[in-house]
Amino acid sequence: MNKTISKKELQDMGFLPYQAVDIIRQAKYYMVDKGYPYYNNKRLGRVPYHAVENIIGVSLEEGDANG
Repeated sequence: MNKTISKKELQDMGFLPYQAVDIIRQAKYYMVDKGYPYYNNKRLGRVPYHAVENIIGVSLEEGDANG
């Protein structure tokens, strides 16, 4: 399960723009800390779901798209 998420997708989930940017930033720091230097890049705007789930403390469910 190599799903990634972007700032725009976080905003679509209900996060404010600044919150979405901050979550992505924290997730990138988390990934670098875990040994993935690829995420040490200013232009990179997508991070793995598991990193975001670790930051916000809630599981991101994908099955709610159909209502």
